[in-house]
Amino acid sequence: MSSLITLSILAILVLYLGLYKAKNALLPATLLGLAGALVLAVLEWNGGAQPIYSGMMLFDNFAIAFTTICIFSTMLILLISKDYFESISEHVAEYYTLILFSLAGILVMVSYHNLTMLFIGVEIMSVSLYILAGIRKDDFKSNEAALKYFLMGAFSTGFLLFGITLLYGATGTFDLTQIRDYVIANPTGISPLFYTGITLLIIGLCFKVGAAPFHFWTPDVYEGSPTLITAFMSTVVKTAGFAAFLRLFLMCFAPLHDFWMPALLVISLLTLFVGNVTALYQHSFKRMLAFSSISHVGYMLFAIVALGVNSSNSVFIYATAYSIASIVAFAVLILVKRQTGADNFDSFNGLAKKNPFIAFTLTVAMLSLAGIPLTAGFIGKFMMFSTALAEYHIWLVILAVLNAVIGIFYYLRVIVAMYFKGAERNEIQSSSYFNFVLGFSALITVVIGVYPGFISSLF
Repeated sequence: MSSLITLSILAILVLYLGLYKAKNALLPATLLGLAGALVLAVLEWNGGAQPIYSGMMLFDNFAIAFTTICIFSTMLILLISKDYFESISEHVAEYYTLILFSLAGILVMVSYHNLTMLFIGVEIMSVSLYILAGIRKDDFKSNEAALKYFLMGAFSTGFLLFGITLLYGATGTFDLTQIRDYVIANPTGISPLFYTGITLLIIGLCFKVGAAPFHFWTPDVYEGSPTLITAFMSTVVKTAGFAAFLRLFLMCFAPLHDFWMPALLVISLLTLFVGNVTALYQHSFKRMLAFSSISHVGYMLFAIVALGVNSSNSVFIYATAYSIASIVAFAVLILVKRQTGADNFDSFNGLAKKNPFIAFTLTVAMLSLAGIPLTAGFIGKFMMFSTALAEYHIWLVILAVLNAVIGIFYYLRVIVAMYFKGAERNEIQSSSYFNFVLGFSALITVVIGVYPGFISSLF
């Protein structure tokens, strides 16, 4: 838990740096602190973790793996934040602080061992994001995004809390181990309150990760929020949501698989079709990424539908591949929008002629999101399909492959615009920070795609 303490202290330190006008020290201090938290997390790997703080937290290998990818993704996002927040406001320290506090809540979400800590982690993360979504006070879209996110977030938290309450009413405890023991000890005598609690928890968690039909807030919030904040929400926040989802179901509800699996199976298929089909009709690249993120939620739900020993590894690999590719996509979008002032597909016309490096990295990211072989995204989809097939969900995989084909079409639209459509444009000037993030992320995407054993056997 040293990484969580480090992040909390770092957030306060960054706030004081802003108070004393040390603007140039904000980004280096934040990145150094995150690197320290990352190292501290990795050092606890295989440490024989036991529940701590009166059984409230468990920083096991599962928590360490998801903590690592969340911190690493945040570092990449903050590297492309150089000069970004200055264009919005002169109070830059507050943005870094809010992101760090949100990340602290995320670390609680991936390492909880008590349902009260799940709620606390969700709220710490969400309150920070409500502010970040509406950080552009003079932008009506940003205001709308913050309001919708706040209202839908509060609404979904009600379902989550009510579900936790009913579980407590049935078991008399918030502790995950004791809840699991209750399920095992009463195979035929489970209280109706418990079943109702599971249903409400599914609804609350599906709201948080943006699964259909609880996804209505996602496109508008992602489109209206500042692009950098959208990148954070669609990668780090989504990864944390699935880690929390998976920990709860893997640890407590696995014996009741036959009860909740059909509902999640329907939600998974609905999410795939809603996300992919709607993304086909988008003219805005940013809004397309928002709807495609919904479709990726459908793929990640496979690991929970086919709950088993490989589920944790499958979600981790898919979340890693999706996060890195999405960060590249949003980074290029920031550069293109900075030059053209628009985020439609035509804004990418002719990009390969003037900026071949940027076009190449975005191509790798799009191919990864589409699940093309020799990219990390292909390995992620392969792991998800294998997990589903292991539980004989053959029709689920067939429909998912059909959706993957649909996804290839709208991802290739960007590649076609960059390489096969001409346009009069100037060369985009990108900083060394952007170039590093784009190049490094593309390299990781290819390395994982070619050598999946690099991260495929962590658990």
